Amino acid sequence: MIVIRGLYKKFGKLKVLEGLDLDVQSGETLVVLGRSGIGKSVLLKQIIGIMKPEAGTIDINGVRITDLLGPDLYKVVQDMGMLFQGAALFDSMNVEENTAFYLNQHGNRQTGKQYTKAEIADLVSHALEMVGLEGTQKKMPSDLSGGMRKRAGLARLIVYRPSILLYDEPTTGLDPMTAMQINELIVKTQNELKGTSIVVTHDILSALYVGTRLALIADGKIVHIADPDTFMKIDDPTIAFLRKTISQDPRTLKAETNHT
Repeated sequence: MIVIRGLYKKFGKLKVLEGLDLDVQSGETLVVLGRSGIGKSVLLKQIIGIMKPEAGTIDINGVRITDLLGPDLYKVVQDMGMLFQGAALFDSMNVEENTAFYLNQHGNRQTGKQYTKAEIADLVSHALEMVGLEGTQKKMPSDLSGGMRKRAGLARLIVYRPSILLYDEPTTGLDPMTAMQINELIVKTQNELKGTSIVVTHDILSALYVGTRLALIADGKIVHIADPDTFMKIDDPTIAFLRKTISQDPRTLKAETNHT
């Protein structure tokens, strides 16, 4: 469980988070919605320990990571993973090397031992197969489309099976069909890993498809949070606008896929 209380973050005179409170339940997929530049990505970077807040606390499974630095912080966040908005692949490494990066650097988190080359190859192959990139091990990031780069970034995330998964605008810049494929992979990953996921996005279709709860961030705080059906009925100008942009509830597509 993730418990956030009174989180403040600013850059110079620009206030981004202003006393944000949020509880994330174990095993859920929480989607944080909001306009671009409103602090969604900053929130993720605070949770994974890349940034420190000016004030406030973040507790991960009972451990206050906002009090930790260096190796102590790493011990807590090593069981977390993040899919960055641009996938953040290493341009000088091929898909296999990118996917295996964490495994080569940190070994087996359960045993503390290094993986053999054969073990890494098997784990990478499984992760790439899971995201539909089987056979792409030797391709370079420059050879991949935007959607394939997202998939490769997701493979690098899931290969070490973290229990907390963070997604930063996973469908931004993708065409509608590719975006829906990424949404399907997020749901598939959640079902496979049984972890806790936080997705930040401004895409309401993505939010409804993947989320078990939706939250709206505005003025540096979480102003609404509820299950999807309740959330979409909230009397708020932003949510009213989001309702108008939907021609078909994407959850019906999920139902059709599951039925077939």
